[in-house]
Amino acid sequence: MKARIIQYRFGPEPSDLDANFQWILNELDACDDSLDVIVLPEGCDAPAPDAPPAPGSSAASAASHAGSREKPLLAAVAATARRCHAAVFVNSYAETPTGTRNRTFAYGPDGEFAGFYDKQNLTPGEHKKLDDSYTREPSAPTVINIGGVRYAFLTCYDFYFVEQWAALARVQPDVIIGCSRQRTDTHEALSFQNRTCAYATGAYLLRASVSMGADSPTGGCSCAIAPDGKVLGEFTNEVGHFDVEFDPHAKYLKKAGYVGNIVSTHPEYVERGRRPCKYRPGGSAIAPFFAELPAKRLCAHRGLHGAAIPENSLPSLAAATALGASEIEFDLWPTADGIPVSLHDNTLERVSDGNGNIREKTFAQLAGIDFGNKADPCMGGLGVLTFKALMDKLACHASMNIHIKGRGAKDGDWSDEALASVVREIDDHDARRHVYFMTSDGDLQQRLAAIAPDIPRCMGNDSLQNLNRPDIVDYAIKYNCQMVQLFKPYFTQSTIDRAREAGMRINVFWSDDPEEAKRFLEMGADTILTNSWLKLHKALAMN
Repeated sequence: MKARIIQYRFGPEPSDLDANFQWILNELDACDDSLDVIVLPEGCDAPAPDAPPAPGSSAASAASHAGSREKPLLAAVAATARRCHAAVFVNSYAETPTGTRNRTFAYGPDGEFAGFYDKQNLTPGEHKKLDDSYTREPSAPTVINIGGVRYAFLTCYDFYFVEQWAALARVQPDVIIGCSRQRTDTHEALSFQNRTCAYATGAYLLRASVSMGADSPTGGCSCAIAPDGKVLGEFTNEVGHFDVEFDPHAKYLKKAGYVGNIVSTHPEYVERGRRPCKYRPGGSAIAPFFAELPAKRLCAHRGLHGAAIPENSLPSLAAATALGASEIEFDLWPTADGIPVSLHDNTLERVSDGNGNIREKTFAQLAGIDFGNKADPCMGGLGVLTFKALMDKLACHASMNIHIKGRGAKDGDWSDEALASVVREIDDHDARRHVYFMTSDGDLQQRLAAIAPDIPRCMGNDSLQNLNRPDIVDYAIKYNCQMVQLFKPYFTQSTIDRAREAGMRINVFWSDDPEEAKRFLEMGADTILTNSWLKLHKALAMN
């Protein structure tokens, strides 16, 4: 495979745009049929100003602001791909129904559009100027197969997010296309970054960037890097292009360690030893932060439990998450030896084949009890769910309404150490921004606020004798809660209005009826806890 990397001069003034754009078109015209791949930098439709040109301006017309295939840039790219019988990758602004996006377009050797990649990590400035709605949703790496070669993508700022490299390595690309405009890093830093990226992903990296001028110590560094980190070709701040040849299917293989001498790629070697809980969460399964969730949503109460799935169990909570629930709720109690476990009742009879009070059993005693058979014989043998086991599987995959059941230390439920262990487990899984605490106990509210003041807290009603508590909002204010969980039917419109005036998010427990849930939402509730998540999700089109 012969690849050409093009690096244009980044013009500092808007007046440079037309000349730079024409230079890019001339470079495309100069490509010939000896090439198999052509890569251009980021922002080829606006190769001078940082912001996208205003629609209708002369700059927008000259620079193909809309990014459609009919505009000059993409028309020239398609013609080049067809004439050279090469895959061509170009980045430009693109108009979509939700706004302007930073998009890399791929064209196949037949000149036909082959797919696109939208930049996943927008800079703070881009978040203000461009449509960023898609960046708040989980997504898998983009892979486009052209002629049997698997192409993946990084665009400029994406290169700084090494967790995205790990996600790319898992889809085993042959080549990573990097359309870039990095201008402030030194040549040494960019060169190191490029080589490390290729090595970490096990792929060839073809990165096209922009020249900041012959004398500039920063920017540029367009390159072609092999999976072993070898530089096949590199510019600093030259203007023009360079060509390299390589076999995209030739992997860098090494003996992975001294024991066994297993020959593998570097990512395969790393994957065999990976322990996910040791790394910051990343990848397509990670949910948006709690604060970024839609204002109106459903919470899967005790998971997706039903006739055959035990409530508060890993199968129940995982099923809700797998179906797309943005929030799950579960209950925690401490065992006699302070191990937090997920269980609704303070006694064992209803949900297991054991008996007695959960707080009087050590974890070792609970380990011999069946927590599945009561729901369905097929679930027989299911053990008690520890908070650690829950977090190991589901941390950051959905927001968690963590219901701290029971009372404070003075009543013998939660010791300081047991409560602190819950927070430690959250921190061990880097999940502070995916959780909040719910409890009706004032002592627990105060202690949780002291232990983890940045984790939101919700005031609720647990005690039957206190359900009809019209002053629940006053209690939430007293304990500086950010949320309140109302219990139907013991609230009115005025209760919701008072909570809203206090700046609180409002949960309603509970509704399994779509019409009732819709009414609660219209009254001003933010989140409906439900035992029938799938039914309400389908009826209300909410997560």
